[in-house]
Amino acid sequence: MDWSIQEIAKLAGTTSRTLRHYDAIGLLEPTRIGGNGYRRYDEEALVRLQRILLLRELGLGLPQIAEVLDRQSDPVEALESHLEWLREERDRLGRQIASVRSTIEVLQEGGVLMATTMFDGFDHTRYREEVEQRWGADAYAEGDRWWRSLSEAERADWQRRVADLANDWSSAAERGVDPASEEAQALAHRHVEWLRGVPGTPAAAPDGDIAGYVRGLADMYVADPRFGANYATSEGGAAGAEFVRDALHRYAEERL
Repeated sequence: MDWSIQEIAKLAGTTSRTLRHYDAIGLLEPTRIGGNGYRRYDEEALVRLQRILLLRELGLGLPQIAEVLDRQSDPVEALESHLEWLREERDRLGRQIASVRSTIEVLQEGGVLMATTMFDGFDHTRYREEVEQRWGADAYAEGDRWWRSLSEAERADWQRRVADLANDWSSAAERGVDPASEEAQALAHRHVEWLRGVPGTPAAAPDGDIAGYVRGLADMYVADPRFGANYATSEGGAAGAEFVRDALHRYAEERL
């Protein structure tokens, strides 16, 4: 049994263009080409595509994904490791949901907030490997020292600042604001200033490639659903993240 490229794109929530790109770079070749010239994919190809999409959610680039696929040739063994990550992610999100729900209830009832439980599930170390791969061990170590040096009140203030920025981005995207508008560019400025305040990142380094760093992050917001979800709109999908990306690209081009 096999499926057409259009069927696979619809089932996987991607596009035929993306699948053709995966074919062009040797990441996911079609199982066969039909008599009408259309690409067809069998069950083995579907398993490989599932692994590709899972690795994308981990934040890996396409070259890294190709290396992982080549290294982990046993699909069952590889999927078991993916499944373990998904279970950990589910548990973490469950703790976050419980933590936020508890905060809402306390605020509604006028109770006392417990700082020791407010941030359960907000584990900043979970991205350590990714940070070290992208920007080096020193970048992670410096950022980690900064985070651990903050008081509970300072951490809470930082979390609120991040949440307010994300909400303002989502609101602007929801209202159809032009990424090049004054409002969107003001949000982009806030975003960059927030990045500058995180030690260890290229944005905080005096001689860092801030423009390149901002553009790279903006692209990642669209490519990685974990980060793109921070800017989601009521319509769902990547529209909110794409708005943020376009606004940040414009800001980086004109002001950095």
